[in-house]
Amino acid sequence: MSTQLTKLLEIKHPIIQAPMFLVSNVAMVTEAMKSGIAACIPALNYRTLEELRAALRTLKASKVEGGSFGFNLIVNKSNLKYKGQLEVICEEGCDFIITSLGSPEETINQAHKAGIKVFCDVVDLKFAKKVEGLGADAVIAVNNQAGGHRGDKSPRDLIEELVTHCNIPIISAGGVGCKSDIDEMLSYGAAGVSVGSPFIASVEAEVTKEYKQACVDYGARDIVMTERISGTPCTVINTPYVKKIGTKQTWLESILNKNRRLKKWVKMIRFSIGMNATTKAATKATYKTVWVAGPSIEHTTKILSTRAIIDRLVK
Repeated sequence: MSTQLTKLLEIKHPIIQAPMFLVSNVAMVTEAMKSGIAACIPALNYRTLEELRAALRTLKASKVEGGSFGFNLIVNKSNLKYKGQLEVICEEGCDFIITSLGSPEETINQAHKAGIKVFCDVVDLKFAKKVEGLGADAVIAVNNQAGGHRGDKSPRDLIEELVTHCNIPIISAGGVGCKSDIDEMLSYGAAGVSVGSPFIASVEAEVTKEYKQACVDYGARDIVMTERISGTPCTVINTPYVKKIGTKQTWLESILNKNRRLKKWVKMIRFSIGMNATTKAATKATYKTVWVAGPSIEHTTKILSTRAIIDRLVK
């Protein structure tokens, strides 16, 4: 299928394997490229810049015709590693960068100098027009069916609004777990889709069997929004532990978040605590199960290889 996205990244299918904290890795991205789609890894999945550089070099060596790879950057002040990550990515090179949670201006300027395309996460028309004005190559339209940090609008409403008012490709993120979902998003005018949660239960994902099995056992009705991870509402599986701790920020965080001087530091602390919690839950057996996922796990019925999951999406 030929769309603006397949032409932009020179891929066979209009799909990006979405960047997922702790889940995405070189093995998944390599298999995705071999299956003719694009794939992306959060730069934050690497603790050091040296590890990030090594991953870039491995992926460049593994790249095949019809596939494409990129990295996701958190571009706000909560990510203290941002500038170093951007520098390494631009030095080594990749096909695209996806920006999240902040202004992409610096990333767009530096990446374009290095010949790297930049796609920007947006949740509404205001920010879509803003990043288009900054020179973004496409937008990732994050709707209310996305996993992780999601938007407020339905896939159809968001896609149709952005397609009507923007002049760059619109890539829909959220609510895709099978072939008919992709067809639906494209029918609204999307140039492609970004798919994440179905790949959590993949053979290549280096997370616990419990996390993968949770994506098999739970469904769309078991996804809830929580403020207890990054300070920004995020979707997680409603495990007994999530029910126990609740999904709202504490009264103290609520008060501090209203203080203009302290708000930034409170968010940074909450981000750090939340990331530690999700890391432990994803990588080791623990009763503190905070598993990030989206409602598209509804279509996950078994743990499969990355290639088998892509086959399910395109055939």
